[in-house]
Amino acid sequence: MNYFSTNFTLGILGGGQLGKMMLYETRKWDIRTSVLDPSAEAPCRIAADNFQQGDLMDFETVYNFGKKVDVLTFEIEGVNIEALEKLESEGIKVYPSAATLRNIQDKGVQKQFYKEHQIPTSPFKVYNNKNDLNEAIVRKELHFPFVWKSCTGGYDGKGVSIIRTAEDVIPLSEGACIAEKLIPFKNELAVIVARSPSGEVTTYPVVEMEFHPEANQVEYVICPARIEEVVAQKARAVATKVSEAFKHVGLLAVEMFQTEDDEILVNEVAPRPHNSGHYSIEASYTNQFEQQIRAILDLPLGNTNSKVGGIMVNLVGAEGHTGPVIYKNIEKILKMEGVTPHIYGKKETRPFRKMGHVTIVNKDLSKARKIAEEVKKTIEVISK
Repeated sequence: MNYFSTNFTLGILGGGQLGKMMLYETRKWDIRTSVLDPSAEAPCRIAADNFQQGDLMDFETVYNFGKKVDVLTFEIEGVNIEALEKLESEGIKVYPSAATLRNIQDKGVQKQFYKEHQIPTSPFKVYNNKNDLNEAIVRKELHFPFVWKSCTGGYDGKGVSIIRTAEDVIPLSEGACIAEKLIPFKNELAVIVARSPSGEVTTYPVVEMEFHPEANQVEYVICPARIEEVVAQKARAVATKVSEAFKHVGLLAVEMFQTEDDEILVNEVAPRPHNSGHYSIEASYTNQFEQQIRAILDLPLGNTNSKVGGIMVNLVGAEGHTGPVIYKNIEKILKMEGVTPHIYGKKETRPFRKMGHVTIVNKDLSKARKIAEEVKKTIEVISK
């Protein structure tokens, strides 16, 4: 099929920053796009050939949108799976598939999937609600501290808490959840795997993630990860095994822990472009968004090697600021060596909301890390 400069239409469910960055690539190749998002102010609205406002969880909305495109993908997991299944049954190509999304959308199902496929992950139990969790604590089936995760609805650090006392359970949401053993680890790592319908598979280098202690959000992504080569090879092998198990098409971001004993445990996955791959826009031969397009359209996958060391800094809303956004001191970071800011197009900021990111590239990774810290100290995402 000829995708370029034709009426072929790629549909994207979700119009956030990931979709916007995917549209950079469709514009580069003149691939026609249609985007569905609940917000009239979604970042994708400025670059899609067709933008439609609508509920991603509504069956009829997603189904009717999907019937008008040739290939359908998504940039957020919170979409109506039944609509995707119906579209697939009628011949619409949906990548990743509804079956893949079913195994990932609910984190309890996702963890059971790892167990069934002998994928290394931290010990866990799934609870139907907070009452069942409390009963398990009373019966001493659970021991403090442990990690609580909401089975659905979590994102950007929300829906995850370390529970150290019974009082910590009080503010948790009421729905289904996971209790995981708290594993001491050296590093939090991630590997992005790309897979095409033809079965071509490739992995990106292992990245290292540094998290904000309060917001539980990624602050820095460092590529390559500062780990031994044998650990990097093990992480890429585990990520490939996860990819084979899910049989996904497109990108799969696999987040992992490197334990004190250098074992690799899978934390969770995302079947789409991911925060841990943003560095690739400036630092890789093929950035993750172009690779996503290549994969879902069954085009040859691109070179995943890095041209240069890369570090990504998330730009999030400052505490105490809600309202129309201002990027304070952005002119100062633009003067810094190897620095490229990406602004997502969200007009309103709030504390810890992802508003953009900055990539720092340098042949000397330690120098790039120092510049990244200077960027973090300099730019502020505030409100008027």
